[in-house]
This record gives sequence, structure tokens and C-alpha cells, in this order.
Amino acid sequence: MLNLPNALASIRILIAPFMFWIILNPQVFTDNGFHVSWNYYFASLLFVLASATDFFDGYIARQWNQMTMLGAILDPLADKMLTLAAFLGLMMIGEASAWAIYIIVVRELFITGLRTVAVSEGLAVKASWAGKIKTVAQMIAIGFLLMHWPLATELLWFAVFLTVYSGLEYLWGFKQALTSDTNKENK
Repeated sequence: MLNLPNALASIRILIAPFMFWIILNPQVFTDNGFHVSWNYYFASLLFVLASATDFFDGYIARQWNQMTMLGAILDPLADKMLTLAAFLGLMMIGEASAWAIYIIVVRELFITGLRTVAVSEGLAVKASWAGKIKTVAQMIAIGFLLMHWPLATELLWFAVFLTVYSGLEYLWGFKQALTSDTNKENK
């Protein structure tokens, strides 16, 4: 069902590859007489607009009771597509550490795999506050990296730390849900 929250997540999915392309193609602006910084401004603007939809789709879904199975799939997919498009683009132009991006990508793939297993086993493993803070830290780091602001690299590594921490926390929650479910079956 395509409701407003799902439409907002879909917008994020559409913006992600366009933003990625903008990051990788600064000549779009320089060939038209603009300074290369306009490339960063435009990519940042796209990222901020798409990130804002992340807040609003969740808020609207909860407030208007429009949570759907499609939304449960689209929202995290859109988040991952947006952040990974930005991180991979920044890595490819030399603005982000390949190791930092590798750690983030591996964590995201691992946790997505765990979520898939949890759903297939009927386990409820909720997203933690650490995961939400991780997402905000990643988005702030991306903004700083796109704009070439001071402390961008430090913020990226802080986001990596939170990414690993939230992944371990999710793994712990998955283990507890699995153990709890096994204990129920044995009774």
C-alpha cells in the first residue's frame, strides 16, 4: 500500500542514485561555469532533503497509524541506499576513508542478514536507540564530508564507532530473542 510515509521513503530511494551521480560528476557544475563547491552544495542539499524524509515518514506513520509491511521494508532500505550512496561516492572521490566505509558496509549487510533471519524465525528484535543515534551520526558525518568542513574525518570515525557498537547491541538483542524463543519451545 502506497501511503504518504511509503511515498516519502520512495523519494529517498530515488534521490540516492541521483545524489551519488552528482558526487561523482562535479563537471556538471564546472562545465557550466560554476565553482566546484556548487557540486558539494547541491549534493548536500539533496542529502539533507532526503534525510528529512526519514524523520517525517516515521513520524507520520506512527501518528497517523499508517505503519505497513511495505513501509517496514522500504524505510530501512531507503536509509541504507541514501547513506551508502553518499559514503561510497565520498570514498570514490577520496573524501572518506575506504576502511571506514568498509566497516560501515559490512555492519549494514550483517545486520540486514540478521534482520532477515529474525523475521523468518518470527523473532522480534527492535531497533535500539544506539541504532538511531548511529544513523544520525552517519548523516552528520556525511554532511560534514560533503561540505569539506573541519572535523569531517573525526566525525566519520565517531560514526564508525557508533556503527560497530549498535551492531554489537543488535547482535546481543538477536541472541537474547533467539534464546528466549528457544526457551519457550523447550517448555
